[in-house]
Amino acid sequence: MSAVRPEQAVFVLDTSAVLALLEAEDGAEGVREIIERGGALLPWIAALELHYITTREVSPEEADARLILLHSAGVTMRALDGDHLLRRASARKATFPRSLADALIAAVAVAEDATLVHKDPEYEALAGRVRMLALPLKARG
Repeated sequence: MSAVRPEQAVFVLDTSAVLALLEAEDGAEGVREIIERGGALLPWIAALELHYITTREVSPEEADARLILLHSAGVTMRALDGDHLLRRASARKATFPRSLADALIAAVAVAEDATLVHKDPEYEALAGRVRMLALPLKARG
């Protein structure tokens, strides 16, 4: 995965990146490589999205199993706390149209000086403001 700089140690995984890995979508291998290197963070809100999407589309048991799998693979869940994170997320939400979860996930990437890994076209509006690695984007629709 040549788009990832070796010196870049921390990566924030968007829900779309995790789903790409777990559902063997385009970009799954890149996400696997990031996790194997270490330094992968999953914001709490992304874990919540993953869990409710999996519960709705598969089962509550599979949702729990996916979180356990990510934890056992070395992905660190990052809590969303602190006034600075609130202000960063608020600024992103106020300035660019995106979901609240996406604003929080982008704020974690900035706060952690990390690269945001995603497949979500909504993040394109943050180009130049958040360091990103876009996997093959999901279709708009």
